Amino acid sequence: MKNIEIYTSDTCIQCIKVKEYFKNRNIEFKEYNISKDLEAKRELIRMGYMSIPVILIDGEHVLGFDLNRIESLLQK
Repeated sequence: MKNIEIYTSDTCIQCIKVKEYFKNRNIEFKEYNISKDLEAKRELIRMGYMSIPVILIDGEHVLGFDLNRIESLLQK
């Protein structure tokens, strides 16, 4: 099973889409909502990101809802 973490916010359309993608495929993920969790926001900035969603799949970073990259990492 892949370890998937997603940094999101309440107002991000792409965040909603990526969460729906994983839920529709019954793929578990851990969500960090930067709208509600200041420490998650700080961690995102420490990683060098200023936009969301940021998806980590087994430690590999994906910026945005990049479906090709997500599916490639899920198949590894």
